[in-house]
Amino acid sequence: MLPSVASTFALPRLVLVTGDEELLVSRGVREVVDAARAHDPQVEIVDRAPGELTDSDVVDLTSPSMFGGLRVVVVRGAQELAEDLRDALLAYSVRPLDDVVLVVVHSGAVRNRKLVDAMKAAKATVVTAARITRTRDRHDFVATEVRRLGGQISPGAVKALVEAVGGDLRELASTCVQMVTDSGGVVNETLVAQYRRGLAEATGFAVADAAIAGELAQALTVLRQTLGNGVPPVLVASAVTTGLRDLARVASASGGSTWELARSLGMPDWKVERSQRAARAWSDDGLARAMRAASAADSAVKGGAVDPAYGLERLITEVVSARGDTAGARR
Repeated sequence: MLPSVASTFALPRLVLVTGDEELLVSRGVREVVDAARAHDPQVEIVDRAPGELTDSDVVDLTSPSMFGGLRVVVVRGAQELAEDLRDALLAYSVRPLDDVVLVVVHSGAVRNRKLVDAMKAAKATVVTAARITRTRDRHDFVATEVRRLGGQISPGAVKALVEAVGGDLRELASTCVQMVTDSGGVVNETLVAQYRRGLAEATGFAVADAAIAGELAQALTVLRQTLGNGVPPVLVASAVTTGLRDLARVASASGGSTWELARSLGMPDWKVERSQRAARAWSDDGLARAMRAASAADSAVKGGAVDPAYGLERLITEVVSARGDTAGARR
């Protein structure tokens, strides 16, 4: 059955988001935060990335607010919590405070499953965000997404859209928004065919993502497929440069929650989260090396100084190598 996220929340004191589908996790957390802000525009948001929850956070969680305002505390990566922090949340779930909404995000892994069971036993609102792996479920997701946006889509268009975009839910959702907006609400196979070329160009970012993640074989494979589909080399080079720049912006940003960084940098929250995770494996020197390589490759490809395919393969190799320069990498 297709995972779903409730569209409204009546400000439950405990919310469990379980699963590892990034889009659904992000939506589940965002809906809780939006509902809290609608209830109290001055709500305090405490958003802790995996591994960032501290003993001080737990003390704050269990202490009534000095100013009497509403708080939303988001604990991501609960499967990674140390036993003492997990046990503190277990104890808190038995007697949650009235002015706090605790949101626990757990991937569904076996580790710290006890916390998941305790949250459910405490009648927490459960948001299912399990990864979608079956083609039929992706079809259901697209059809539901288009209806959610107020549009209509034919079965043939659903199939063509999934074939064109692939299995990434975030890309599918983004494409649904674009198509419903541009079509006036009716999405058919002709419209999907018109988008195929534009969607193919977007695979340059898939090359960039794989390279930044250090996945050399995958990055080179996707690069060859992308160039084979006729995507201009300059778009691939530009995508790598953009990905590295986003990584650098997030890595150098001052402290704050994901939401605060997203607002200050003018980036979507999901992109900030992804860049934060990626940045942990990069050192400042390695990132500087990669950006210099990207800048040189971008200029060379545009100027025709090198064979485009060779130049991009060399760029990908240099980016992955730079990521391996772990001296001073963030943890």
